[in-house]
Amino acid sequence: MKCPFCGENRDRVVDSRESRQGEVIRRRRECLACGRRFTSYERIEETPAMVVKKDGRREMFSAQKLMAGLLKACEKRPVPVRRLEEIVEEVAAMVQEAPERELSTERIGQHLMERLRDLDKVAYVRFASVYRRFEDVEEFLEELRELVGGRGGARKKEEA
Repeated sequence: MKCPFCGENRDRVVDSRESRQGEVIRRRRECLACGRRFTSYERIEETPAMVVKKDGRREMFSAQKLMAGLLKACEKRPVPVRRLEEIVEEVAAMVQEAPERELSTERIGQHLMERLRDLDKVAYVRFASVYRRFEDVEEFLEELRELVGGRGGARKKEEA
């Protein structure tokens, strides 16, 4: 495994753990050249999972893309990266377990918003503003009112 810090190919495995019901092995590695630690994941190669976009296009599921969106929403917030990794693993499992190995971005987005609402309210509002494509400040304020009023699910029920 190539070290992401120095590029050296020599490392040792410090810790191995199963995650996602044994479908993924998470390994903590230590580079023998620079001594820094990093994480790698080992998965069985499978048929690619797909997400169905709002316009009907299909795209390969990308855990990295999902993680990037969550990291952006949680930027400068006290949210542990491990919690975000768990959320990404949940969504990846949802996509893998879907009957046709496809899941709509709507279902993924709803799941992410539910998890973020419980995890960090500011991250939730940031994510919702991008996911729901708020057009103006009024839509943003409406979401905040619902969140503060404890009716975070009201808008979802109206839209359904």
